[in-house]
Amino acid sequence: MAYHEPVLLARSVELLSIRPDGFYADLTLGGGGHTRAILEQLGEKGCLFCLDRDEDAFANLPDDPRVTPIHANYAHLGRWLRYLEVAHLDGVLMDLGVSSHHFDEQARGFSYRLDAPLDMRMNQQGTSTAEEILATYSEEALAELFLRYGELRAAAKFARTIVSERATHPIATTSELVAVAQKAFGTAGSTPKLLGCIFQALRIEVNQELESLQRLLLQLPELVAPRGRVVVLAYHSLEDRLVKNFLRAGNFDGRLERDVYGNTQTPFRLLSKGTERAGDAEQEENSRSHSVRLRAAERTDFS
Repeated sequence: MAYHEPVLLARSVELLSIRPDGFYADLTLGGGGHTRAILEQLGEKGCLFCLDRDEDAFANLPDDPRVTPIHANYAHLGRWLRYLEVAHLDGVLMDLGVSSHHFDEQARGFSYRLDAPLDMRMNQQGTSTAEEILATYSEEALAELFLRYGELRAAAKFARTIVSERATHPIATTSELVAVAQKAFGTAGSTPKLLGCIFQALRIEVNQELESLQRLLLQLPELVAPRGRVVVLAYHSLEDRLVKNFLRAGNFDGRLERDVYGNTQTPFRLLSKGTERAGDAEQEENSRSHSVRLRAAERTDFS
């Protein structure tokens, strides 16, 4: 089985508007599909920085002198570019969320369809696992987690059930977590929609996904050169909302700030009004493409 099938591959690379001698970053190496497509358009003097927090991804790294691999969370992009003495990037591509590899690798515990330890760490050197979160968070913290990151309406009820169940036995595997959901919600606890919300919320918390995304976005106005491009593939509304607001307004509230003359000066210019979605043919071939939202923007000349 392939490590990961990239979504909207050709369109993503097209929107980067690659210069042959430019400096680019693929912030989520994954299966290397976007990386290889970018390299096809780079010249000998071009450079591509490939980041991923999951060490497994680097088995997919092309053997190419133009590639600089960086095993790191993309939230640390600015620190790495300073270390490498790179002033600016001409383009950044982000394919957010979880790769197909994570869902398919049983031992990682990302999928409710496969019985496995509740790990969910993208970086296996990370600290807290999903099991540890379920064992140590207070009932109030668990309720907040599932409400905020899973948009679970009955988050408080689910949190109470977790705390009750863990008092008698650890919740250590994916199947045990599914059993808790079934105890809390009856037959609804077996539905893919509800289980997807539960597992998404835990995964986001384990990997601090939204915090990492915010930290990265705040760096981009400084790291991306004027006329440089930012292309983002998001797969759920929580991350897409952050991307949309920041690329539109330069903040996470989406509030346009004006100067004394009523003019707005935002760090990026949107390349389209809304999102782009995968076509019917791609959605039929690649189930992961059903939920994708593609946004792209160009760095303005404003400081």
